[in-house]
Formats: sequence, C-alpha cells, structure tokens
Amino acid sequence: MTRTPETPLPSPEQRRRLREAQSLSQADVAAAMGVTRATVRSWENGRTTPRGSKRDAYARLLTGAEEVTTHQENPAPALVGAVTGPVRASPGHAETTPEPPSETPPASELAPEPEPGLEPLSAPLTPDQAFDALYAFCAPALVRQTYLLTGRRELARESVERAFQLAWHRWPEVAMDRDPAGWVRATAYEFALSPWHRLRPRHRNPEPPPTAPADRALLDVLLQLPPVYRRTLLLYDGVGLDLPETAAETEASTPAAANRLLHAREAVAKRLPELAEPKELHRRLAEVASAERLRATKPTTVRWGGEQRARHWTRAAIAFTVVLIGATTLTLRTAPDHYEPPLAPGVTVRGVPPRVAPGPLSAEELALRAKLKGETVSGPERLVPEPG
Repeated sequence: MTRTPETPLPSPEQRRRLREAQSLSQADVAAAMGVTRATVRSWENGRTTPRGSKRDAYARLLTGAEEVTTHQENPAPALVGAVTGPVRASPGHAETTPEPPSETPPASELAPEPEPGLEPLSAPLTPDQAFDALYAFCAPALVRQTYLLTGRRELARESVERAFQLAWHRWPEVAMDRDPAGWVRATAYEFALSPWHRLRPRHRNPEPPPTAPADRALLDVLLQLPPVYRRTLLLYDGVGLDLPETAAETEASTPAAANRLLHAREAVAKRLPELAEPKELHRRLAEVASAERLRATKPTTVRWGGEQRARHWTRAAIAFTVVLIGATTLTLRTAPDHYEPPLAPGVTVRGVPPRVAPGPLSAEELALRAKLKGETVSGPERLVPEPG
C-alpha cells in the first residue's frame, strides 16, 4: 500500500508573510481553520505543522497570497501586497495607497556581502569560526547602514562593535537564532539610536559632513526624520527587507510600518524631488554609504574587546559586592545592641536659697557637740542597743 504524499507547505518564515499579504490576522486564520490562535502562531513559528485535511485547507488558504506575490520580481513583497487598501495618514496629510517599486532594487553596499575568500567549510565550525564568519558577512555593510542612521562615523563603528560583543557574550542564543544577522542589526540600531549619547562629551562636537553636496543634502534630510521613520526607511529602501520583516524589526504592525515608510519617502521627496522613485532612493543611499570608506574592526579584536569588557564588569560586580558586605558587617558591629534612652536636657530651678557655708560654732554649740560625743557610747540605752 502506498502512502499519499502530504500537501507541501511554505516554510515557517514565509507563512506569516503570505498571511499578511491577504490582510489576514492570526484570529481570522484560526476562525477559518477551526483552531485556536495559539495553534496558528505555532504553525508560523515552525513548532508544529498541520496534518490531514487541515494541512490541505491551510495550504489552500495561503495559495491566494502565493499567487499575489509570485508575479513580482522582487522577492520581498511590495507595500501594496502587504497592506491592501488605503493607509490613513496622520492629520494634515491626504490618504495615500502604498505603491510597489517598479523594479527590484539592485544589490548595493548596504546589503551584507561575504568577504572574498570566505568559503563554506565542510567540517563543523567552532564558535570562534562561526562568529568570525558572521562578522565578516555582516559587519562591513552594517557599519555603513549605521552611519546612515546616525550620521556619525565613530558612533557607527562603536555601535557595530558593541552589538557583536554582545552577540559573542550571548553566542549560544545568537547562533541558534533563525536570523543571526537580523539579531545583530537590531542590537546595533538600538545602541546607535539610544538617547543617552547626547550626554557624552564627544556627541557635542559634530563630525565633518560628506564632501559631496548631494550626499550632504541626503544625509541632512535623513537626520531630520524621526528616528523610527529613519530606521523604517533604511530597512526597507536601503537594506531591502520586505514590509513584514521591517515591521517586526521595528516592533510595529505592518500598517504602521507602511505609514511610516510613506511619510519618510514623502519628506525625502519634498526636499529632494529627484529621489521620489524608490529605486533612485535605494541607489543614492548605497552611494552615500559607500563613499565614506568605513571599515570595521577585525573580528578577533571585537571578540577580545567583548571578553575584556565582560571581565571588567565581572570584577566591578565582585568589588561592589565585597564593599557592600564590608559596609554591612561594619554597621552590624558598631550599631548599638540595646536601647539607651536619651539624656533629658537641663532645666533651671528657681526659688532655691543660695547655699551658705557654716560659720564658727558658739560656746553652747561646742558644749552640745562635746556632750553628744561623750554620750554616744555610754549614753542612754535607747541610743546604744544591747544584744539580745
């Protein structure tokens, strides 16, 4: 007896994209399939897979989105494929509908490219080799992306180094992640956009802008955008992520990410009309990033720096713990162990006659004293008791 082959399903990474391409939520899919929302989330995470008739129905449900996206040359779904219907703009702007780019953006300096001579190894990689391979693949392009995000060269390099140092510190978690490059990219962006950099003395001194006037104008427009709009524009039009991935990395819904992208493009086109086309904007972003000749630090230096930083923080934590224990012990040894009532403040007593020293005894007083002294031993019985 032969077994009927199961209906093929898209990969877990594509299931969410195909669902959002039809403007369906997880609750809508759960209601159509007769399952719970947690089950649909488990299907999209890859933890479970539907079987039997539910597998066939789930595949047919995703077919409509597949037909929408297969005719596009760009592997990332366009804005109109991910958000159907008009997107409401903020107050003061007209309602607009996102339109897909006419062509697939060409490969640029913003996209990660493997270093020359980097070939896959047949033997299992050690943690050091795997980290170095990820660094060589992502770091050069990530430095250029972060420069467009911040407009500062040193901050871009520092952000990428700190992101990879944190990745090396949490390497088992990063290595098992479905998208290690996205993990490092999100960490670098978060560090680069941190508002605490404004308190650093180095941040008060602006860096020299690009030499080309066109590059300087584009970078100036980007830096005037809100950070979240700038990040959305860079991820979609610069890096080339699709809209669901951009929304996930910016921790926003897909309609919100589309709205941010539209407003960011509108702001850029208002200042620079020649960049109204997404293809031209993508090309110019790549040119500005590649013109700076930014170089990343060697991976061995980054790993060594991360280990040194972790070692210093560990020593600082140990020193702080020792100081805290010592201060607690000293307090326990010197603190009183019983209650001592406070002394009452002094009060002035009035009406007491002044103390007067006795004067010389008169003759009668002298005779009386002599008489008392003489009768103390041989006096009356009432003065000297006798033993019973």
